[in-house]
Amino acid sequence: MITVWLLCTLALTGEVSLDKLCTYHDVIDYLNLTGNNDMYISSRPVRDWRTTTEVHLDINLYAILGVIEKSQIFIPFLWTFLTWTNELISWDPNQFCGILQISLPKEKLWRPDLFVYEMTEKDRSPESPYMYISHNGTVTMEDDLVIASTCNMDVHKFPFDTQSCVLTFGSVLHIGKELQFIPVSNSSRATETSMKVIRSQGEWEFLNITVAKSKLSFNRGEWDQVKYTITMKRRPLLHVINFLLPILFFLTLDLASFFIADMKGEKLGFKVTVLLAISVLLLILNDILPSMSNKTPLIATYCIVIFAFMLLSLLETILVTFLMEKDCAPDWPTEGDSQCVTEDYKRTLDGTCEHECKGQRESCTCSCGVDVKVESEQWTPGAAQLTDTQTLQLILEELQEIRRNFSPHTMGVGKKKPLYWGRIARRLNAGFFCFYLITISLFLALIFFEWMA
Repeated sequence: MITVWLLCTLALTGEVSLDKLCTYHDVIDYLNLTGNNDMYISSRPVRDWRTTTEVHLDINLYAILGVIEKSQIFIPFLWTFLTWTNELISWDPNQFCGILQISLPKEKLWRPDLFVYEMTEKDRSPESPYMYISHNGTVTMEDDLVIASTCNMDVHKFPFDTQSCVLTFGSVLHIGKELQFIPVSNSSRATETSMKVIRSQGEWEFLNITVAKSKLSFNRGEWDQVKYTITMKRRPLLHVINFLLPILFFLTLDLASFFIADMKGEKLGFKVTVLLAISVLLLILNDILPSMSNKTPLIATYCIVIFAFMLLSLLETILVTFLMEKDCAPDWPTEGDSQCVTEDYKRTLDGTCEHECKGQRESCTCSCGVDVKVESEQWTPGAAQLTDTQTLQLILEELQEIRRNFSPHTMGVGKKKPLYWGRIARRLNAGFFCFYLITISLFLALIFFEWMA
């Protein structure tokens, strides 16, 4: 009597419960999952083989780990939720202290063979070892997926592009009559949930997820599939700062080089240096863009056209420099003519040529064809002595005459009009600069309009 009274007192105070004590292991023993469980893992868990197993699928995007344009690989981090009914498992919660669900190792029960058709590498994420089983036979399995999948990327507007990568979930073994996938969330709900849970986007900005059902027909029948289309937009700031703006700066430097003097070699060397810098950026671009694309990327057109204009500018500078040097270079006589001029000059100094030209008023031509200035009056011993000022004046006149006779623009056989080629070079340079500036401005306006469209 004392013992019964004590137990009742403790029960009323809440220290001891008179309810039956239960464990999860009791439910597992009741379901006979501790012994030979081939019945639960060998085939679909249905009582009638004609019954279709419905698998409810829900996908959430947790992170965008990588988008590789060169090989067109998309690497997402996904949360997957699978729910289906196992008709061979059930228990009464009232018989087991109200236990509604238990957790079991995954290898204890049959699981649908969920497969991503675009997957190129095996899932690298650690697999969750357990699944939940409810008292009515509902099985819930949550898992993480890190997969490398193929994605048909359109890089025409790189780096202002938007990519849509499709992930197709389905079964490889079971056809649609046996296994059917039903998406839990529609497009708006899947997008909203992913926006809340996403943690890492990197270079890409997640936009939305589109959910759609599809069928895959093959020889043996039709396979049920669920397609999740993940749309994301690239953040272009890094590529604009590291790639587009430097090329634009090099183009500005090339335009500024037109104000460097053409007669100096610095202008030609400067343009060659800028052209080599553009070539280095083109090599970097080759490592980013894919080898094949449906359309030529606009950034490739942008670089190639600017490279072509700068190459044309370099060729124009070479031509202008050649014309300038041609205009300034003297037409030196040939070796025979040079010897002839030297001999006539000597004959002029010793008076022989002057004797031959005696009686002529201004000048005469010696045997080799050199015009020699001859004084109309000969100096005689009786002439008045010249003053120092007059002597210096005569020496200055003689030096000016020699300078005119031996000037690079007047010396030699083939005389031409002074600075003729220089005027042509300056006109060519001014015309090409105007053409260059107008054409490159129109091109930049068109390509940036196409980028932003």
